[in-house]
Amino acid sequence: MTPIEKPLENLATGRRSFLSGAAALGIGAGLSAPAIVTNAAAQVTSDIALRDRDLPFIGAEETFSTSDLMALNSLNQDHIDFLTEIGLADLGTARIDLMNQAGLDVAILSAHTPAVQNVPGQEGIDFAYRLNKGLVGGPMAAHPGRFQAFATLPLQSPEAAADELERAVREDGFLGALTNGHIGKKFLDHPDFEPVLARAEALGVPIYLHPGYPPDEVFKIYYGTARSEYKEEYQDHVFSGSGYGWHQEVLTQCVRMIIYGVFDRFPNLQIVVGHMGEGLPFYYERIVNDLGEATENSLKKPLAQYFHDNFWFTTSAFFQHELLDLLLKYISVDRVMFATDYPFADMKEGTDWFRAVDLPREAKEKIAFRNAAKLFGIKV
Repeated sequence: MTPIEKPLENLATGRRSFLSGAAALGIGAGLSAPAIVTNAAAQVTSDIALRDRDLPFIGAEETFSTSDLMALNSLNQDHIDFLTEIGLADLGTARIDLMNQAGLDVAILSAHTPAVQNVPGQEGIDFAYRLNKGLVGGPMAAHPGRFQAFATLPLQSPEAAADELERAVREDGFLGALTNGHIGKKFLDHPDFEPVLARAEALGVPIYLHPGYPPDEVFKIYYGTARSEYKEEYQDHVFSGSGYGWHQEVLTQCVRMIIYGVFDRFPNLQIVVGHMGEGLPFYYERIVNDLGEATENSLKKPLAQYFHDNFWFTTSAFFQHELLDLLLKYISVDRVMFATDYPFADMKEGTDWFRAVDLPREAKEKIAFRNAAKLFGIKV
């Protein structure tokens, strides 16, 4: 059952239970109980399916790659074949067709993790520049207005990364930058990366924190096993990645940035986090209560305030209404944005799910496109 089918089933089941009881009490005379149930369930499903069909969407986390980038970062040829098959490198009419079917008006592109941030020296600097210019001269030019992008940065060379961010934003209209987990063995709160953070703040553009695979030492300790009978071919990589580890790692990086003073030094810096907050809604009260007390004498503001002043959150790949409800319990609707995480999640499934979400129209417009338009300066 898909994420969109689940809420439909729940709503129809609730309506069905009520109508069955009503029929038993003699309500709805003239129709049998099965007829009432069938018609009611069909009507609920139909009403939801038609809800907010005119809603525009900006997708804030939509991934791409190139043959060179896949060769750099893939595990083996089978991995490259898989990434090619799902359309990761396709930025032409096939992706535009899928966007049209889903009703995704704008896709904000970012390079597949870990992009080039582990490539040192001039090689990394040149690679990042080629990727960024390739987007501008290729799909962004071929499909004006449909594609926007986050800059890929050569983060092994922080000063050069800051310069490339400024060049990409000022010359080519990029919306900010996206990073992918650890940079070598450091997080963004490390002093080495202050040139990048300072430049992003000065330019008024956000940094999107996307996950990446952990350093080898962390991988072996947390995600490896000596028991060969339990080692499927890609099991440990999925465990350390999308299956679990990625989300913990991004949340850890977010908390580090707060408690080690990044936003006291750069108070206007804006950070975007995907995957429905990477677990933050679940841990929010524990983090705010326990770490808030532990840092009350070192930080300039209460810890919770940084989540509301410096962070934005997207729905990428987590098309679950109960998770959105939990995120909105703690985070303002003004700081939540839509994303699909294509091609690792289905675009149309994502837009259909969100159209069916039970929120006021004003709130849905904010999440679907208005918040992104405001943050990134996209005209709608």
